[in-house]
Amino acid sequence: MRRLEMRTVFVVLWVATVALKLVIASRLPLFVDEAFYWQEGQHPAWAYSDLPGLTAWLIRLGTEVFGNTLLGVRLPFIAISALVPWWIVWLTRREFDAAPAWLSGCLALLLPLLGSLGVMALPDAILALATVLCLDAGVRLMRGVTHGSALLLALGLALGALSHYRFVAVIGVGLLALLCLPRGREALRDPRTWIAIAAGAAAWAPLLAWNVDNAEAGLRFQMVDRHPWALHAEGWRFVVIQAAVVTPLLFAALLLAAWRVRRLPDDAARFLALSGTLLVAGFFALGFVADTERVSFHWPLPGYLALLPLAGFALSGWPRWLRALTWASLLLGFVAVNAYYVAVSSPQVRERAAASKWYPSNFAGWDELAAAVREELAAMPADTVLVADNFKIGAELGFALQDPRIVVLDHPLNRHHGRAPQLGLWHLQLDGREDLQGRPALVVIGAGDVKFSALLDRYQTVCARLGSLPVSRVVNADRGAQRFVLSRIEAGAPVTGCVTPAVAHVDVPVPGARVAGQFDVHGWVVKDVSGVAAVTVTLDGEAAAEAHYGVPNKWVGSFLQDRARDPGLPAVGFHAVVDVASRPPGLYWLGLRITGRDGSVETWAEQPLRIVAPD
Repeated sequence: MRRLEMRTVFVVLWVATVALKLVIASRLPLFVDEAFYWQEGQHPAWAYSDLPGLTAWLIRLGTEVFGNTLLGVRLPFIAISALVPWWIVWLTRREFDAAPAWLSGCLALLLPLLGSLGVMALPDAILALATVLCLDAGVRLMRGVTHGSALLLALGLALGALSHYRFVAVIGVGLLALLCLPRGREALRDPRTWIAIAAGAAAWAPLLAWNVDNAEAGLRFQMVDRHPWALHAEGWRFVVIQAAVVTPLLFAALLLAAWRVRRLPDDAARFLALSGTLLVAGFFALGFVADTERVSFHWPLPGYLALLPLAGFALSGWPRWLRALTWASLLLGFVAVNAYYVAVSSPQVRERAAASKWYPSNFAGWDELAAAVREELAAMPADTVLVADNFKIGAELGFALQDPRIVVLDHPLNRHHGRAPQLGLWHLQLDGREDLQGRPALVVIGAGDVKFSALLDRYQTVCARLGSLPVSRVVNADRGAQRFVLSRIEAGAPVTGCVTPAVAHVDVPVPGARVAGQFDVHGWVVKDVSGVAAVTVTLDGEAAAEAHYGVPNKWVGSFLQDRARDPGLPAVGFHAVVDVASRPPGLYWLGLRITGRDGSVETWAEQPLRIVAPD
């Protein structure tokens, strides 16, 4: 009866999680990596600069069958992720028993790393399925090599090779686990095993060929460029982060299960324990020398996939209250992860998070930008070239406008994310104004895609390449947390001194300040070549005070590394007094409206402040 109940719980949970993923996937804005994978899918190839080909192929398949929509992009990955828990159930049931099988399946559904898998069209879903297939094949090999187990191993290895460079870790650990076990060494002496391994190795051929043809650019990025390969202390955070994303009690249970089965005579259980432990421990050690700038908390997921079938060995011996607490914390983690995606899908929530460090910039602002670009292009000649500042803008606009061939400027982000070689192969990198061949252009600059201290330098770099950068529109998504500058460059326009967009900062009040009655606003604004004519302080987008501009501020020049060419330097500060005595208490957004001497008008990013009742 209990087995039947657990099976029912699993089926209900599976249906609920798949339905939830479908809802979230249909509403969640496209993440920048997903957009670039979509772009890769529009340029079919065997491999790409950042990944093997399967992720892009699946996105292309999804959009061809289900339409060029958010759900069309993500449906193949939801389907793949939905298969993984079932496979864990089948593996566990065959090797151990039905009761731990349904338990492990429920754990897989609620594990935060798996419970949200497939919501975004990322290679992790394919990598997870490939890992489970290889684990199942490895367990079968422990029972004796058959044609079926060899075929399953070949399939898993091939899918992994087509998913991500990280699958190398699964291959290495799997081979080591086989070598450590007597039955594993026996399996490695069977030619069918090596035929399967050779078939899996052949699937790496397209990626290796791409690297040979392109000076190992992909390998260098994944294995060398993105990692410092020097000891740093941040690796200790691995345990804390993993305990959080797996949930602390389940994390402990999985490690305890691996420890308990290490001495069992069951080679299948020992293979799973050894594989899972080595993968988790390996990524823990890697954390002390590897990349800390990009997200990596999901890397050890293959290790947890190996340990999930063993969870019953630990949980069955725990008191009832501790098991209940484990399930409760797991459910809480599942809800938290999916609640994050639901929140990111909400424009209202994104706006409220605008001034916080948790603002999801890679999900935000693309619809607003696409709408503005459509309006600008409609008012320009038909042969206008749309130019994106970096690969993120090019890919996101490409998906929104259904144009996978938007040209992109050289940008540090392109190299930082390993996308520059691919853009070069597609001939989508614009090096200078001569590449426009006399055609007009609409240039889209991401003001938030470089550090604030480097923003003026970025404007000047684009100016040097294109000759001019007049501001035609500013898109401030979510109060300017995501900010874009649109510049129309007319065909044949003379190249004179390059007027950049403005760079500004509000020194006082600080974001989140509480004000009442009257309060001072201090800051500075620079605008190369033309200078600034006027600065207006705004509250919730409406003019609140005209600032006195031209206050001396020598610090600004040194902050901008003496590169600013504003004719008013060093008198680029401003001061205003804003009267809010008549305004009701509450949250307001303080901003700037900057008028340049060239006639341009720019709205600066806003920051929150709270008006309170006078004492």
